[in-house]
Amino acid sequence: QVQLVESGGGLVQAGGSLRLSCAVSGGSFRQSVMGWFRQAPGKEREFVGSISWSGARMLYTDSVKGRFTISRDNAKNTGHLQMDSLKPEDTAVYYCAAARSGAAYGGQSKTADYDYWGQGTQVTVSA
Repeated sequence: QVQLVESGGGLVQAGGSLRLSCAVSGGSFRQSVMGWFRQAPGKEREFVGSISWSGARMLYTDSVKGRFTISRDNAKNTGHLQMDSLKPEDTAVYYCAAARSGAAYGGQSKTADYDYWGQGTQVTVSA
């Protein structure tokens, strides 16, 4: 059973930074595409970014390009989302997700592309 656990959320002022982590257990993490999503109150879950097996390729939604960076450490079965220059509109519950092992990377950006999800971590950005 694949399990994902996010950490690192919290309250930060606009312009500040946070680094989210996603610890993965079970399965074959090093062969799984990883994605990050977020969901604000009253809104649908939206794509933030994704990263290939090796970490060489990433895709970001336009609103976070240049501010957020996704990375992964396959040796530690951990993924990260570095968030800089945070804005109040970034406030949401952030989720990490993993696709089934072996799925080729194609910039997966839909919730249906992922098979495993973490429980989410709250990020609140104050003005």
